[in-house]
Amino acid sequence: MKRPFLVRHQVSCQAGLHCRYQLESRSGHPVNPFCQHHLAWAEFAHEVCEHSGLPLDFEQSGGLVFCLGEEEWAKRTALNDRIARENPQADRGTEMIERPELERLLPKASLGPTVVGASFGYNDGHSNPLHLLTSLHAAVGRMGGRMRFADPVRRIAPQGDGFRVETAGAINDCRRVVVAAGLASADLARPLGLELPVHEQRGQILVTERTVPFLPLPASGLRQTREGTVMIGATQEDVGFNTDTTAEATAKLATRATQIIPALAERVIVRQWAGLRVLSPDGAPIYVQSERHPGAFAAICHSGVTLAALHAGAMAEAVSTGAIPAVLQPFGTERFHVQARS
Repeated sequence: MKRPFLVRHQVSCQAGLHCRYQLESRSGHPVNPFCQHHLAWAEFAHEVCEHSGLPLDFEQSGGLVFCLGEEEWAKRTALNDRIARENPQADRGTEMIERPELERLLPKASLGPTVVGASFGYNDGHSNPLHLLTSLHAAVGRMGGRMRFADPVRRIAPQGDGFRVETAGAINDCRRVVVAAGLASADLARPLGLELPVHEQRGQILVTERTVPFLPLPASGLRQTREGTVMIGATQEDVGFNTDTTAEATAKLATRATQIIPALAERVIVRQWAGLRVLSPDGAPIYVQSERHPGAFAAICHSGVTLAALHAGAMAEAVSTGAIPAVLQPFGTERFHVQARS
């Protein structure tokens, strides 16, 4: 293998919340070094399959963001234009397509009357995160790594020229450590001189019964799995750590979905899930190494599936070399004016 793996584990229900992820190459961060990271996903997927011996269920044929009405069309157009201006050397990768062309892309989907078009991302795709996680675990094991399950980390402390990681069942000493525990990261990282300003946000999705394939491309908030179910999402709710599902979310999500594809009103909702996103104040990832205790890193993001190829490359490079590479440096905690504590 040409580069080391970094397996990112998080405590939130993010992986359970989204059974399929759209690989968004269109970040809204003012400095966006990730515009081309989608190019690494195909290589990353091949590498994971090769080392795990398991299928990954990864497709990268483009993706959509539906626009209902002229106002949504104008806002999406402005966002795509702004990102293109901020990344003039990057491949734009997106195009606004009007309804007639959208209908040609989706010949088996009868669109609602308010759908005026969509933003099409040429490089978007989706992957089953459960298959990805299983494959990563298998690959790590086959390469000599060890995974500890059901053994939560209680404390990480500097020790000599390394660190001591205390779990419920063991004590592990190491030279370098990566805190990637989602919403639990802030407490674990604080003794290492890292202040991580993260907060939770609830997201809910709906899952329909299986139906014949009609959505060949993933869309933001609406996608059909290989098994035939349709996933409808997702809410953005500031309700603390509450992971209850609500009737209000059901109504909101179902209303928009049926505005896009009215035939979905005939499908039965078989599941509704809620989980917690892990977010920084500006919604962008956090990648940082402790200045007080070099060798202690933190990686925080939503979502780890979307950015898995970047983590396996740039973040693993940071851990192996002891230095944050240039592509990740704009995403340190200094942008929040957070001071490290002893």
